Amino acid sequence: MLGFVRTDNKALVACLGDPQRTVAAYRELLRRGQCAVGAIREGLAHESAAVREGCCRLLDHLVDTESMDRLIAMADDPDARVRTAAFHALACDRCKGDTCAPGADRVLEPALRHLARDPDPGVRARAAELVGRFAHAEARAVAALRACHAQDPSPAVRKKAGWYIPGGAIYERTAARRAG
Repeated sequence: MLGFVRTDNKALVACLGDPQRTVAAYRELLRRGQCAVGAIREGLAHESAAVREGCCRLLDHLVDTESMDRLIAMADDPDARVRTAAFHALACDRCKGDTCAPGADRVLEPALRHLARDPDPGVRARAAELVGRFAHAEARAVAALRACHAQDPSPAVRKKAGWYIPGGAIYERTAARRAG
């Protein structure tokens, strides 16, 4: 099956770090769904950043309430690719809806911190998306996004932050949804 020597969930998680096998392993773990979540959660502590990143990307689709704290902790991973994937998973509604979307009390502080100080522009851009989720209800979110929009060294991050402040395209598009 799949051309792997072993196909148990833990072995497939380890294959996320192998460039030759990562795509097939990712697809198979995603297909296995909740049956693989335990191994994916364990993969968040793997020594390979590629494995940790893959696990964050998988949890974007498969997250459950038991995994949320671990996913939030990945926002402080030493590898920027892992932090980027973690922030995407925490901010993305498309893949999971609001079934286990974390509230501001759990994710706003790390998102604000990384928006203001993360050395990687990709991480700051993803943090802007997460902070933007709370722009309609949290004054701190709007203030941080405005500061980022005015001062971030990356034009791409400044642009993205602008989408989430009042008057920005995403802010305006989501205003009616948040009010209703």
